[in-house]
Amino acid sequence: MYVFSPFRLSETTDVQKKIRAAFEAFDYELNNTVNVREIGTIIYSLGCFPSQKDLHDFIAKVEEDHTECIHLDKFLPAMTKVLLEHKFPPIPEDTLLQAFEVLDKEKKGYLEPEELTKYMTQEGESFTQEEMDEMLTALADREKNCIYYKDIISQLTIDPDK
Repeated sequence: MYVFSPFRLSETTDVQKKIRAAFEAFDYELNNTVNVREIGTIIYSLGCFPSQKDLHDFIAKVEEDHTECIHLDKFLPAMTKVLLEHKFPPIPEDTLLQAFEVLDKEKKGYLEPEELTKYMTQEGESFTQEEMDEMLTALADREKNCIYYKDIISQLTIDPDK
């Protein structure tokens, strides 16, 4: 039986390669599973920015019977659908820059890790301290101990045409 799909096979294959690579980066035991805590990071790395509710709903669909493990066999088709249907759209660079500029009240061009941590853990859909530690490790300038937000915006966004 043939099922019509609006997506080209090559497009689906390319998307699945990206998903598999992102997933495997967190498959520390090389058993095609990741801890449920890594799913948000994987999804963000693929250029998707779900709300906390959407993220929890997605995890509920793919988690193995509340074991806190996500298997690639369940994650891959679910995430492929998300990417091909452009769910959880990326945040435009100019919007992200404006958000950082609002936080940078003194117009320094950077934020200090403590300052960003305060905003990200106490406002809106808050991040955990563990998520903040991972983010700061990846984004902070180690020598000057600050986040030059104009330099990292391209790392936090994705070109939807690629």
